[in-house]
Amino acid sequence: MALVFTITPSIQRAVVVINRVPSSKFPLLLSRILQKLHLKDERTFSEDEEDRLQSALALSDDELQLVLETCEFFLHQAAYHAAKPTVLSQQLSKLSLDEDKVEAIVDAWQSGAKQVIEQLRQQQMLPKRLDDIHWALSLEMATKQESRLKEANACLQLTLRDDQTRSLDKVSLEMNHEELYDFYNQLETIQTQIDSLS
Repeated sequence: MALVFTITPSIQRAVVVINRVPSSKFPLLLSRILQKLHLKDERTFSEDEEDRLQSALALSDDELQLVLETCEFFLHQAAYHAAKPTVLSQQLSKLSLDEDKVEAIVDAWQSGAKQVIEQLRQQQMLPKRLDDIHWALSLEMATKQESRLKEANACLQLTLRDDQTRSLDKVSLEMNHEELYDFYNQLETIQTQIDSLS
């Protein structure tokens, strides 16, 4: 899948504001965004820094947030697609970004791409991961209504480890034959997709 930016109303508004940002200050803004791009729960700028940025760039709070979010989006997409500089430049130019802004984004991407991609690769998408599985089978032989009932159920207990808090959570599942078979097919689909990526 190739890198493609869709022109949405939000991106159109952002492009107008980004084009107003002074060319001398824009690369510094991008540099800071790239440094913090891999950090999920950390803001790129503190509140004090954002106040100073608003003054320095002559932007309102909403405009500054739009610029930051859009630049982060551009760089995240570039990282996700491991975009080549020429492709990134072409896609950004299609959005009507001024040439100096396109060059600044591409230059920032060229200088920081390798490090950002490596940092994002090391990052886990979810803080919890599967640590252990226990299972058991049970067979229900009869009920008051049916004396010849034979229904098999699988009982799974998944132990999930939270890498941030180091805690363990246990999730219990009970599935009949049909549900277990559907679950197995979904796992096979996931395995096939992972195999196709490697």
